[in-house]
Amino acid sequence: MDVELRQLRCLVAIVDEGTFTDAAIVLGVSQAAVSRTLASLERALGVRLLRRTSREVTPTGAGLRVVAHARRVLGEVDGLVQEATSGHTSLRIGYAWSALGRHTLAFQRRWADTHPETDLRLVRVNSATAGLAEGACDLAVVRRPLDERRFDSAIVGLERRVCAMASDDPLARRRFVRLADIGGRTLLVDRRTGTTTTELWPPDSRPPTKESHDVDDWLTAISTGRCVGMTAESTAHQYPRPGLVYRPVRDAESIPVRLAWWRDDPHPATQATIELLTTLYRAG
Repeated sequence: MDVELRQLRCLVAIVDEGTFTDAAIVLGVSQAAVSRTLASLERALGVRLLRRTSREVTPTGAGLRVVAHARRVLGEVDGLVQEATSGHTSLRIGYAWSALGRHTLAFQRRWADTHPETDLRLVRVNSATAGLAEGACDLAVVRRPLDERRFDSAIVGLERRVCAMASDDPLARRRFVRLADIGGRTLLVDRRTGTTTTELWPPDSRPPTKESHDVDDWLTAISTGRCVGMTAESTAHQYPRPGLVYRPVRDAESIPVRLAWWRDDPHPATQATIELLTTLYRAG
């Protein structure tokens, strides 16, 4: 069974206009073409869709159901076309955990001022590519390298690592911590989207780990005091929470913040986004 969009458009036009003649005018074809297209749709579906009299055309019971589905299908197709052709007027930036931390609001405001013709949306997608591979965004903020065969990326800034812990943890009384302070604690990690692995520690002093799968779960578990976490400082800015504190990890290397995109299909605003984010991170 093959049903074509032109057949669905023809059916909807007949119902909306009320006659084959008026539907033909709207569609820009002959009345005979409208009749043939409707007949081919009825043959494909195996049901009668319209009742015709000398005065009017009305849908059958089956026709009413098909028209309802046809409207939804045509609406989805129109939305698909708009989405595919609106690259110059909208920009979706995905992130898995913490967007741009303290720079998030400044980025949104600066973008609105300097690129009012391009609507900006930040989209949180809890995946390794922050929604890029899933088609949920045009660009993605990521904090670890992606598959270089499919994606390209540029480092736009660096962020310190911080340790997240319960506010009554003994380490919370310090202004900063070191990797050795965390080595004997249970470390909560997100292997899919997180930035921390036990490779930060020497092989003989790596902490035991437990796994989390979402930033909210991660924060909730850490606030119980049974484990600690290490993350980019942007998480601390994005997720302040009662009962939980963040302390800088003095001897841990910084985390590169990357802007990533499809290698074979970069968004027109990619370079402008890189330049603005780089400026914000350099400003501190």
